[in-house]
Amino acid sequence: MATVSHPVFARVYERLSVAMDRAGTAEFRRDLVAGLSGRVIEVGAGNGRMFSHYPPGVSEVVAVEPERRLRAAAERAAPTAPVPITVVDGLAESLPARDGEFDAAVVALVLCTVPDQANALAEIGRTLRPGGELRFFEHVAADEASRLHRTQRLLDATLWPKLFAGCHTGRDTIAAITDAGFVIEELRRFHFPAGSNSPSSPCVHGRATWPAAPRQR
Repeated sequence: MATVSHPVFARVYERLSVAMDRAGTAEFRRDLVAGLSGRVIEVGAGNGRMFSHYPPGVSEVVAVEPERRLRAAAERAAPTAPVPITVVDGLAESLPARDGEFDAAVVALVLCTVPDQANALAEIGRTLRPGGELRFFEHVAADEASRLHRTQRLLDATLWPKLFAGCHTGRDTIAAITDAGFVIEELRRFHFPAGSNSPSSPCVHGRATWPAAPRQR
C-alpha cells in the first residue's frame, strides 16, 4: 500500500482538474491517448479525468494512483469509462506490474510530482513490452535564459512543492525521458493557457517508444 495522503491538495485538485479540462486540457488528454490499443498502464491517474478519453482499441487500463482521496474518486469514475479500467494503489517508483506487461504507458501532469523521475521512468520502461509507447503531457522548465526559469527555480526551492503535493515547475522532463532510454518520436512544446507566463505554463505533449533492446548503462 502506498498510503499517500494529501487531503487538502486532493480536494483542490478535484475541482481544479474539472476547470482545467473545460479550459482546454480535455483536448490534450484526448489527443494524448488517441490511437492507443492493447493493455495500458496509466501512472498517476488522479481522479480519473483521463478515463473517458481512452479509445475502443484499448483492451484494459490499469490506473495507478497513490493518493487515497484521488484514488477513491478514480474508482468512482472507472465504471463510466468506455474501456475496462482497474484502479490500483501504487507508487510510480515501484509499479505493481510485471516486466513487459503493457503495450503503452500514459502520464499526464505526473512527472512534475514524483519524488524521483529517473526511478519512475525506469519503472515505466520495465513494465512496457519492447517497442511499447510512453504518452506524456507534462509541464516543464522554461528556457534557461528566461526570467520565468529563474522564477521556477526559486519557487521549486521554497513554497511550490509544499503547496502542490511535491510538484516542481522547473524539471527538464524531456531530458529525463531520453536519459531513461526512451526514444522521442513526437514532441510539441507550448504554453497552457496560451500566452500565459505562469510558472506551470510551459508544457510538453508527445510520444516516446521503449526500444527493443534498451541501452546498457
